[in-house]
Parts: sequence; structure tokens; C-alpha cells
Amino acid sequence: MIVNTNAIVISVLKYGEADLIVKCFTQKSGLKSYLLRGILKSKKGRFKVSMFQPLTQLELVAKHKDKGSLEYIQDAKLIAHYQSLHTNVVKSSMVLFLSEILRNSIQEEEQNEELYHFLENTFNWMDVHDNIANFHLLFLLKLTRFLGFYPDTSQAEGEYFNLLEGIFQDIKTNEYCIEGGNLQLLKLLLGTNFDELNAIKLNQSARSNFLTMLLGYYLVTY
Repeated sequence: MIVNTNAIVISVLKYGEADLIVKCFTQKSGLKSYLLRGILKSKKGRFKVSMFQPLTQLELVAKHKDKGSLEYIQDAKLIAHYQSLHTNVVKSSMVLFLSEILRNSIQEEEQNEELYHFLENTFNWMDVHDNIANFHLLFLLKLTRFLGFYPDTSQAEGEYFNLLEGIFQDIKTNEYCIEGGNLQLLKLLLGTNFDELNAIKLNQSARSNFLTMLLGYYLVTY
């Protein structure tokens, strides 16, 4: 079946001497892996390697067999010409980190328009903004909504957040209950959008501690 769809590159893996396996989250078909034959050696081929950098947004014409095997791209073109995502050293490092998170967390092989548009919009936002020190924290938190374990905020006044259950509570019931600075930052970020990130001032230690907590949340619940 020939499919026309927008797609976001999640990861790229060298296969053999000249081929690439490119994993994309597509707007119409969810997660798909494509084999690009000879792309590393062909200078006159249809595709350039630079088109398949992590988080690149593409418009694809692809042949999908939908049998769990590698699919094939017939045509591809850029639909978002990033200004800085792959050229700014700080942003390119964050791109690699986020693409690794997405590679390990997105498993859907069916259409998910909401998740696709979330990724599309947030990467476009990151591309045109300079102060992104806290971007990954809010991105990872908001991504949990689409992965099925967004924190339950019905008891958000609680003095602990239980990473294992994804809920706020008043007493500590296990070793996965967080408090203190990480708890306060979690509550703050739950009510924050990307345009408000600049107002949140964190030192490196606080940022690192919260990221460690978030990654732990992913590990115990997903």
C-alpha cells in the first residue's frame, strides 16, 4: 500500500556498508522503520543523509506492507526547515537526548494524531527559542500524557508524589514517594506551558535532580 504521510525521524541506524534503517513516527501510521539502500555511498541518489537527522520533519511517500518488516520510502522532502535545531551545539545535544527517549518510549504502530502534533509543535517551538535549559523537563512531563501515565492531579495538594502510582498523597507509603524541591518543581511544571518556561529559574543541580526523578518515573511506570 502506498501511503502519503508526514513523519518525524526518531532514530537512524547504519546497516551494512551503505544502508540506513530510519525509524519514524508517522502521522498516519504510527511508528515505522524504513530501509534506505545505498544512501551512504550514493552521491546522486534521490535522498541525502542530512534529511534523516533525528527529529527532522518530512513528507513521505512510502510503501507500507504493514507486516512488521522494514518498509520502503519512495519519496521524501523536508516540511520544516529548522533554523537551529541541528546547528546549535546545545540544541543538537538535546535533540539526541530526546530522540533516544522517544526511541525507547513510543511503541505505537497505529495513528495517533495528538501525539504527532505534540511532537511537531514542540520541536518547532524549540527551534525558534534560545532559552531551552528547562525544555526537556517540561517535554518529558507533557509526553507522559500521550504515553498513558500523566500524573493524576486530583489531589495535587498532597505532600508527596508517588512515582509508582502516579498520584499525589499526604503520607509516604513507599520508597518511590518524592517530596521537597522535586515535588514543588513538579507541581509548578504541571501548570506551565512552554512559553512560560523562561520564568522558571533553576540551577544545574536542581535541574539534574528533577531529570533523574523524571527518568525514574518513566522506568517504574512505563
